[in-house]
Amino acid sequence: MRGVIMYAPGDVRVEDREKPTIVEPTDAIIRATSACICGSDLWPYRGAEDAEWPVPMGHEYVGVVEEIGAEVRNVAVGDFVVGSFFASDNTCEICLAGYQTHCIHRQPGAATGSQSEYLRVPLADGTLIATPTRPTPEQERGLLAASDVLGTGWFAAVAAEAGPGKTVAVVGDGAVGLLGILAAKQLGAERIIAFSRHADRQALARTFGATDIVRERGDEGVAKVKALTGGLGAHSTIEAVGTQESMMQAIRATRAGGHVGYVGVAHGVSLDGLELFFSGVHLHGGPAPVRRFLPELIDLIMTDRITPGDVFDLTLIRPGFRSYRFPCPAVAVRADSWSA
Repeated sequence: MRGVIMYAPGDVRVEDREKPTIVEPTDAIIRATSACICGSDLWPYRGAEDAEWPVPMGHEYVGVVEEIGAEVRNVAVGDFVVGSFFASDNTCEICLAGYQTHCIHRQPGAATGSQSEYLRVPLADGTLIATPTRPTPEQERGLLAASDVLGTGWFAAVAAEAGPGKTVAVVGDGAVGLLGILAAKQLGAERIIAFSRHADRQALARTFGATDIVRERGDEGVAKVKALTGGLGAHSTIEAVGTQESMMQAIRATRAGGHVGYVGVAHGVSLDGLELFFSGVHLHGGPAPVRRFLPELIDLIMTDRITPGDVFDLTLIRPGFRSYRFPCPAVAVRADSWSA
């Protein structure tokens, strides 16, 4: 099969790879019909994160079940399925509490990399969910987003306690931030303030439910949010970047008693204990338990009530396979790469 491998920062290749096989009786082999590039792929690509090179790329996927292990019961060969970036048994106490990314048996969800024609998914019964029918192309785009960035944005909004009557600020206008806006709107937020300097993302933010756009960053951005909220700050803030500046902007833009949902993978973030102590702000976040939200998200997508696939700004197609790129600087698979 053909698959994508990163050998070093900036060195990404599509190569012939060995097709994965069943290793454990709880595994499933998936024929990927769509895959995409995540913002977290960019950290090692830019050299900002160490890795044990070479690295098979990809952890977001949808596709068709090709083979199952002897102990798999919840999905069958031929099912169209959605998974997430962590595999979980979905039966341990941590999973049952809704934190499948911290499952006591947690494993990489796409053990062999999802930017490939086939992938092995461990703990298939707890990780994969079959759709009720085969999705349309537009629905498939949405389901691919659900496998990570929509589920992550949704968790961020839930962690920030977005809801009716709330003002929500969103730090970060990449795919996760944009879908955090969509999630906040679906959860009933009254006002949604998007930090964005990009006209195309501002337009999509408004489509998803943003009511206000703030171009300023840092202390200027915080001051703008305070001005929009009577000097108090947002009730709920989504932090979807993972840098020192973005985390402090999120905390400082939130009113006392408010909540910050942080899902940007932290790089170089250090919090001042005294400032945090006197902020009165709640912090909750981490790797999103996407599996918790997948049933609801799949239903919303398959009934055409939301179209999260709108975040993709580039689609590359070969027969039977699509590769998408999110609206952020990224390396994308070439259209002819599988035969290159």
